[in-house]
Amino acid sequence: MDEEGKLKKALLKKALGYDANEVVCEYVLDEEGQEKLSKKKVTKKHYSPDISAVKMMFERYYGDDYADIYNMSDEELESERKRLLKILKEEDDGNHKMQT
Repeated sequence: MDEEGKLKKALLKKALGYDANEVVCEYVLDEEGQEKLSKKKVTKKHYSPDISAVKMMFERYYGDDYADIYNMSDEELESERKRLLKILKEEDDGNHKMQT
């Protein structure tokens, strides 16, 4: 994947929100002075959609078609995000049907 593709994927992930595992490890020293894992805690963390990332995606990938995006309220942006998610889901469903 090229740099532009990586950027678009990361920006889309941030714009839509995502879940990630957060791992915390605690180590102790054993008798020989070696570190030994004593506790490991894995927590699933949800990162909410980021409206700034949505704005950046519109500006970068849709240009003048969305020039008035900075005048949109958070509610309008959330509504647009939902509309775009629906379009992406429909496209994704169409791609899965084509592959089978």
